[in-house]
Amino acid sequence: MSFWSRISPRRAVVDFAHEWRQPSPYRWRVLAVSVAATFAIMMVFIPEDQRVAPRPPQVTWITTYAPDRTEAEIIASNIENQRRKEERAALLAAREERRKELYRTLGRATGVDVDAMEAEIARERAAEDEAAAAAAVAAPADTPSPPQAPQAAD
Repeated sequence: MSFWSRISPRRAVVDFAHEWRQPSPYRWRVLAVSVAATFAIMMVFIPEDQRVAPRPPQVTWITTYAPDRTEAEIIASNIENQRRKEERAALLAAREERRKELYRTLGRATGVDVDAMEAEIARERAAEDEAAAAAAVAAPADTPSPPQAPQAAD
């Protein structure tokens, strides 16, 4: 006899009624504990946002710029930040080129045809660039363009 053939809701209800009818001094206590346990489990599994509306968040604003900056100070700050960004990009490009040169040296020392590998990489990048350009040309025809902002009249 299989496990599932012995389980039926009707038999469960009949069994519960049979046990409930037997006189026992603990049946009301057991019922109270069962109801409390069920309630506690439901409170754990029901999401908190379904129980009570959440309190609105308390926002603390942190300002990193002086609120009374002039337009000239903002422009000067932007120019300085752009200069630092360009210096960082140049430093990263120099590091990458140095790393490539080290790998070229290592490849030549181990007998690898570095020039052929670089030519193959250049061809692959050119093919990827062409595919990206073709996709960019084809994409605007398929998708609607975003609305343009109105131009101010001079």
